[in-house]
Amino acid sequence: MPQRPTASGARTRQRILDAAEQLMRTVGIARATTKEIARAAGISEAALYRHFSGKEEMFVKVLEERLPGLSTLIANLAQDPGERTTEECLAEIARTATLFYEASTPIAAPLFAEPALLERHREGLRKLGAGPHRPLDTLAGYLRSLREAGRVRADADPDAAAALLLGACYQRAQLTLLAGEESPPASVDAFATSLARTLLDGIR
Repeated sequence: MPQRPTASGARTRQRILDAAEQLMRTVGIARATTKEIARAAGISEAALYRHFSGKEEMFVKVLEERLPGLSTLIANLAQDPGERTTEECLAEIARTATLFYEASTPIAAPLFAEPALLERHREGLRKLGAGPHRPLDTLAGYLRSLREAGRVRADADPDAAAALLLGACYQRAQLTLLAGEESPPASVDAFATSLARTLLDGIR
């Protein structure tokens, strides 16, 4: 039976994630080595590996625990939407997805300049069962459940609808990062509401 982490171990783990997030945001994931992360956290590199299998796991945990929780939100809404309508659920997903892509893109972008490192990163994510496809698969599953419940058209394509919604959120995040705050002009909330309504009008 695995031992429950101690309070000291939990604090060390958080310190490591603090250091990893800071370095990934400032120098990029490509240059944020485990040695540099350990140094910034004030621990040895050996101690770091007692908490994480490597940089890829730290990257995944930074995305899961420090950025807007996209996959978790979708799964929770699919299980229990509460008082929200389908349109409100999709709007909340679109808003969270946009903020997630705005926060995560600068962290991961440096990988694309180094093909060998990118391939190692992909392999690391595969071993962890993680990757950028997870939110897309989770959203498609949610939309599939809506179709089975008769809340969207029987001939609606959940995979295509999920790709349209998340693709639009990713594009908006890219425009915001590249063009600055002047573009796009609509607020994230207004964008998410309009996107959800437009998508739902096409599949309802």
